Amino acid sequence: MATGSTIHIFDVHLADVDRGVYDEFTLRVARHPSETDAYMLTRLLAYCLEYEEGIAFTEGVAATDEPAVLVRDLTDRVTAWVEVGAPDAARLHYGSKLADRTAIYTYRDPVKVIANWAGKTIHEADAIVLHSFDAGFLDDAASALARRNTMTVSVTERQLYLELNGTHLSTAVHDHSIR
Repeated sequence: MATGSTIHIFDVHLADVDRGVYDEFTLRVARHPSETDAYMLTRLLAYCLEYEEGIAFTEGVAATDEPAVLVRDLTDRVTAWVEVGAPDAARLHYGSKLADRTAIYTYRDPVKVIANWAGKTIHEADAIVLHSFDAGFLDDAASALARRNTMTVSVTERQLYLELNGTHLSTAVHDHSIR
């Protein structure tokens, strides 16, 4: 945890019908002072949407050689490299070579994010998917944030339903090819 970070606690109820993943867990999320609410929420949703055994947050914006979220198997091998925001092509290239699967979740305009990678070398770029949410969704969710949060995440047919501290929101989870 970085110095000066604010700890947010999330009691999460996850029902991802698309993947058959159902669980309840509590997450302590350290929000770095330079991290926006939108970035932290995107990181949290990426964790939920990628949830599986071995998933973990890294140091987030403070990590220079790791993505926001990693999945490791029992031998400590990286099986999923999950970036948040708009990582540079070199990070994606490195992560894609290291992990079995690479994904990106962004709170930014996906067209602009993808444009930054044009003409750059990214290992197995055709297999990498950029995920985004409807405009305004993360801003609306950020207005419901507290230090201690109760959150229900339901996903069905790539539609995400979020209940955060009594506020009900929904968005499509948009999938974009980066090539």
